[in-house]
Amino acid sequence: MHHKEFEHFDVVLASGSPRRQELLRAMGIPHRVEVRTIEENYPSELKGHEITDFLAHKKAEAFDALQSNQIVITSDTIVWFEGRPVEKPRDRNHALAMLESLSGTMHEVFTSVCFKTRNDTKIVHDCTKVWIEQQSSQELEYYVDHFHPMDKAGSYGIQDFFGYIAVSRIEGCYYNVMGLPTRLVYQNLVSLVKGPAKE
Repeated sequence: MHHKEFEHFDVVLASGSPRRQELLRAMGIPHRVEVRTIEENYPSELKGHEITDFLAHKKAEAFDALQSNQIVITSDTIVWFEGRPVEKPRDRNHALAMLESLSGTMHEVFTSVCFKTRNDTKIVHDCTKVWIEQQSSQELEYYVDHFHPMDKAGSYGIQDFFGYIAVSRIEGCYYNVMGLPTRLVYQNLVSLVKGPAKE
């Protein structure tokens, strides 16, 4: 099921994340994937959603000269813990150390999504709080060695083994932790395709 209005639009998801692609598909939004690489650096004074807003916007800037029927979607997700961002892990030991520090605590996950059309750029963001129970080093090693979470902020996926055994509760949107605040994305896309056609 998808809105007929989408048929007249070229929706471009600028993300190599299979999870984001899967979520957009599940919402019935026809799209194609086109990734343009940028330097993912940002001013050090930015905090929380300011970082993800900045990077989502920067990713969108790589696309210019859009057609009137094109909508480019870019996105960025970070784990925010104890006043600083937790990046993707550098290697196995870094991943273990990250998961060790997140165990037994609450952290926040910020995702920003940028919608770029020929005449407009709009950014939305969402925040989800995630509580993780204390894990043994045995469980953490099993997870890192079998699930290789090296492409994930904070070294874990809420939709895999770690989410099943370690996440005790969340506050906010579950899919936001996977990398796309689906409700916000859907609402904004529907309003874009239903709005006046931008010539």
